[in-house]
Amino acid sequence: MIDLRPVGYVIGLLVAALGGTMVVPMLVDLAAGNGHWHVFLQSATIVGLVGGLMALGCANGVVERISIQQTFLLTTAVWVFLPLFGAVPFVLGETRASLTDALFEAMSGMTTTGSTVFTGLDALPKGILLWRSMLQWFGGIGIIVMAMVFLPELRVGGMQIFRSEAFETMGKILPRAAEIASQISGIYVVLTFLCFLSYLALGMTSFEAVNHALTTLSTGGFSTTDQSFGAFQGLPEYVAALFMISASLPFVRYVQLLGGTARPLWQDSQVRAFLAMIALVSLVLAIYQMAADERAFEPSVREALFHVTSIVSGTGYASVDYQLWGSFPVVIFFFIGLVGGCAGSTCCSVKIFRYQIMLSAMVAQIRRIHSPHGVFSARFDGRPVSEDVMSSVMGFMVLFVVSLGVLSVLLGMTGLDFVTALSGAATTIANIGPGLGTVIGPAGTFAPLNDVAKWLLTFGMLLGRLELMAVLVLLTFNFWRT
Repeated sequence: MIDLRPVGYVIGLLVAALGGTMVVPMLVDLAAGNGHWHVFLQSATIVGLVGGLMALGCANGVVERISIQQTFLLTTAVWVFLPLFGAVPFVLGETRASLTDALFEAMSGMTTTGSTVFTGLDALPKGILLWRSMLQWFGGIGIIVMAMVFLPELRVGGMQIFRSEAFETMGKILPRAAEIASQISGIYVVLTFLCFLSYLALGMTSFEAVNHALTTLSTGGFSTTDQSFGAFQGLPEYVAALFMISASLPFVRYVQLLGGTARPLWQDSQVRAFLAMIALVSLVLAIYQMAADERAFEPSVREALFHVTSIVSGTGYASVDYQLWGSFPVVIFFFIGLVGGCAGSTCCSVKIFRYQIMLSAMVAQIRRIHSPHGVFSARFDGRPVSEDVMSSVMGFMVLFVVSLGVLSVLLGMTGLDFVTALSGAATTIANIGPGLGTVIGPAGTFAPLNDVAKWLLTFGMLLGRLELMAVLVLLTFNFWRT
């Protein structure tokens, strides 16, 4: 029987800390004089007390090292309990959201998906808008730490290939998980501040700049207006693209950069492939716009770069309704959204390193067929890929496709049309944000969907953010028996 007390203790502390952060939007509403500040005071009290009592009740079970089962359980429980308690202000506040809508919005925030059920954002209290952005920012740093500390140890989806990079980089100068998490957090804060200053310099108000800096670096995509990034067309789109790309690169490379060496960043095959993909797809779509719509060069390049970066990073910002560009760009956006960025970043989706490993394995297999007596193996970053990593990546890819298919069918059974069901499943499992079609496309929201569909999509967001296996393993009988 698994001892749940160590898990409950950590969850309790995190929930209590989450309650403490609600003071920030409370002060914003208090300064704005909109009378909404008491909602966050009530929410902070409720969440802080529940978290504190949970930690206190489980304190007698604290141990130095938790088991592999407890680690799996903790990883998933964090991303269930924090959105659950993060939804409290949405239920009590101006939005008066139902539990379904509130949890959907909070899960979308914490998983940095960016799908929303809220409309009329321009009229919402500033505290609520800031809280949505804060949830995404917390989720962004949380997923980096999880990808660098937990997933490699849990051997999930091939992430174990980055274990040595996280803990043995540069002569083991980062031997402890706490140290790497601390350095990554510092870099995350600095990049967010630089993004804020850049937005501020380009004409955003301080409130708009803060919110969009939080959701850009987290690659979350929540905005303070129903127009998303359409209210900030022009130079801010270039800045957003720059920082979305920065957030999509492995943060451990920034740690190495601060340690005095830039070579690992430039030599990382993930980074090179990711940047090349953005450049190539942006160029193709810019040329397509100029040829099909006879548009000018600069707007075509800017909008193509911005939206390609937004989709492939999973941010989900939209400055225009790109569905109006035609079917070719929409198909491109659908597929690059299923690629994603680099491992160890705030990015979502499959991650580009898995495609690189799969491609290398295919090439090795073709060479074996051509030369049966030769010895060929898949390689990543110049190193052979172990059988353990290969089977883990293969398992993830198969599970991703199966999960996408199953969720699409289930959504179709709730009455959604094919495009909405398929793109809804893809955008939540890949944590991208907007779907396709007239309902959940870049110009729409998820508000019109029925509650059953919203619960399915909420589970899809959780499933995708935790790399599928970390969640599904909890549903097996053997996990609870051992």
